[in-house]
Amino acid sequence: MQAYIDQTAQFVRKQLAQAEAGHDWWHILRVWNQVKLLLQHEQADRLVCELAALLHDIADSKFHDGDETIGPRIAGEFLNSIGVDACVVNHVEDIIKNMSYKASLGQVSFHSKELEIVQDADRLDAIGAIGIARAFHYGGFKNRELYNPSVLPTSNQDKEAYKNSTAPTINHFYEKLLLLKAKMNTATAKRVAEERHQFMEQYLAQFYREWGAATP
Repeated sequence: MQAYIDQTAQFVRKQLAQAEAGHDWWHILRVWNQVKLLLQHEQADRLVCELAALLHDIADSKFHDGDETIGPRIAGEFLNSIGVDACVVNHVEDIIKNMSYKASLGQVSFHSKELEIVQDADRLDAIGAIGIARAFHYGGFKNRELYNPSVLPTSNQDKEAYKNSTAPTINHFYEKLLLLKAKMNTATAKRVAEERHQFMEQYLAQFYREWGAATP
C-alpha cells in the first residue's frame, strides 16, 4: 500500500511542477497532510483517502478549458498503470469527480466517508490565512480586481454561474470561502474550520477599514 502512495506522490509532484501556486504540489502536500490528520480521528480507507488527496488536482478543470473529465481520467490511468486494485481506482475517480465546491452546486450522486475526509481537507486549505493567499494569487493569475464596491457578491450561485464568474477576489469570500465552514463533513474539520473562518472575518474587517469602504 505504501508503495502505491509513494509512487503517486512522485508522479503528482512531477506533473504539477509548473502549476499555478494555489493548485501546485504544495497545495497537494497540505491537503495530503490534512487527510492524514483527519484519519487519526475518522474511520475510513486510508489508501483511498491518500491517493485521492494526492490526485484530486492532477488536472483541475479550470486550467483545462472547463473539462471536468480530464482529472479523473488521468488519475485512473496512472493508478491502473501501477497496478492499484480496480475498486480502489474507481473510488478515487468518484471522489475526484464529486469533491469540488462547484460539483456540490450541481447534482451529486456519489457519497462515501472517504469523499467526506478528502473534501474536508481540500476545503480547509481554501480558508484561513492560506486560503486568503490562494484566493488572491488566483485572482492575480486571472487578472481580476481585488475589490470593486460597485460589483456586489452573488448569492446562491448555481454551478454554471460559479464556473463563469469573473468577479473581484473579495466577492469570492462571500460566494464560497465564508460558506465552507458550514459545509464541513467531519467533526474534526468543523473544529479546525471555526478558527480559520474567524480569521477570514477579521481579515475582511481590516480590509474594509483600510479601503475606507462599507462592508457589502
